[in-house]
Amino acid sequence: MAMIWRGVMPAITTCFDEHLQIDHTFVARHCVWLVENGCAGVVVCGSLGEGATLSFEEKLALWRTCVRALEGRAPVVAGISALSTREAVELARRAADIGCQGLMVLPPYVYRGDWREMKAHVSAVFRATHLSCMLYNNPIAYGTDFLPEHIQELAAEHENLHAVKESSADVRRVTAIRALVGDRLAVFVGVDDLILEGIAMGAVGWIAGLANALPRESVALFNLAMRGRWKEAFELYRWFLPLLRMDTVPKFVQLIKLVQQEVGMGNARVRPPRLELVGEELERAQATIRAALQTRPHVGEG
Repeated sequence: MAMIWRGVMPAITTCFDEHLQIDHTFVARHCVWLVENGCAGVVVCGSLGEGATLSFEEKLALWRTCVRALEGRAPVVAGISALSTREAVELARRAADIGCQGLMVLPPYVYRGDWREMKAHVSAVFRATHLSCMLYNNPIAYGTDFLPEHIQELAAEHENLHAVKESSADVRRVTAIRALVGDRLAVFVGVDDLILEGIAMGAVGWIAGLANALPRESVALFNLAMRGRWKEAFELYRWFLPLLRMDTVPKFVQLIKLVQQEVGMGNARVRPPRLELVGEELERAQATIRAALQTRPHVGEG
């Protein structure tokens, strides 16, 4: 399957059982459900997937589960993140062997290197694989920032770099990247509450969080915006925003898993150091979620 960087691709959560082991049966069902509801693919072992808490072998097993579940119906994109460049390179190679169709390449988990170091890290991953790659820029979470000029340089040097997930939360970055590289790279929005603004500036895809729980609404919103049906898109966006904003706070994993639990597609379990929400924090989140679900709109295909 050729990797097409376009559409709504959820960064899927990793479902855990009561022993905090990966629930592979649910993960497989979740992937199929997302694609059946219009998602263009799935991104596995990203930040929302709690990749930092997964061992090397767990990541490989999770990718195998997703590849087998989708059976070529939609691409599986492997999130490549590690403490060391050596491990990131080996993950990239193994992802290709397992049958993933693309990679989303992150900077190292902890070390906030300068441009020379970060370029060397991601370039080593790009060179290690024939797979189509997406660069993940998230200076808010990771403390390293791939500026538009850096992205232009990487695109010029690596033929298999085809997309960028822009999560700086600054819509001007979409404009700046496109001004430098044109259509050479597909720009994806990586912040849920910036999707309409990003599409207006030329983004063609969305690495989505709330799509884990609400894929039909996410796909409908994306399609309305891509088709220029802005009035309808904004009406849906206005309903969706209280939930989409849950993707932009430190406890986004707990919150999105809680939305999944509320809609009956998953549970709220997370691996430490994350802990499930409790007390007033939980009550506020549940009130927001339930208020939104009470007025949940009926959506078609957008």
